[in-house]
Amino acid sequence: MSNNWAEIVDGTWPAARYQRLGPFLLREGQGGGSRVSAASALGPADEDDIDAAEAAMLAMGQKRIFCLRPGDEALDAMLAQRGYDILDPVNIYVCPVSRLIDQPIPPVMVFSIWEPLEIMREIWASGGIGPERIAVMERAKGPKTGFLLRHNDKPSGVAFVAMHADTAMVHALEVLPEHRRQGLGHWTMRAAAFWARDHGAQNLSVICTKANEGANGLYRALGMEIAGEYHYRHLV
Repeated sequence: MSNNWAEIVDGTWPAARYQRLGPFLLREGQGGGSRVSAASALGPADEDDIDAAEAAMLAMGQKRIFCLRPGDEALDAMLAQRGYDILDPVNIYVCPVSRLIDQPIPPVMVFSIWEPLEIMREIWASGGIGPERIAVMERAKGPKTGFLLRHNDKPSGVAFVAMHADTAMVHALEVLPEHRRQGLGHWTMRAAAFWARDHGAQNLSVICTKANEGANGLYRALGMEIAGEYHYRHLV
């Protein structure tokens, strides 16, 4: 993942606080999950640097977790030697906004709403996206919105979209189990592309765990391409 992608992720899904400590950028997530809590390397690190980063993360009340990108192989090996396990390898997908605005969104399917309605919060909560992650969304400083999805005249899903520079990134796409396999993910990404176009974005992006075969298949079918990847290592 290039530094540019790191900035897009941080810009659209920001930690509560950032702290430079030696060669590491530390993130204080305040319960918002791995992405806003993991330390990432800005340069080569040694064992003492890792010790210091671990102590700082524990002092924040967080578990010891690092984000590893291409180029971090030496750090990855050092953490493995310390007993760190791999967690959630992900792909970053991207495509030009223009690729996904060739079809109109079916009427009354996707509504752009911010602040989130209570029903949106409930759907997110059903998928494990609670108040701490809503707080992450609220911290995003650029253009942003929430999507409420409807299927068969019922609230059926939600998503969050935010912009950094010329790229919009989709986060927290959650479809209720009884409404899955109805094309809602497909239309959500297309709706995100229209929203991104209207706010001046050139690219649409999304992060997906490599283990999520359905989502990876959706993004590939939409013509999105892998632009980066990363994984975490954590010590439990």
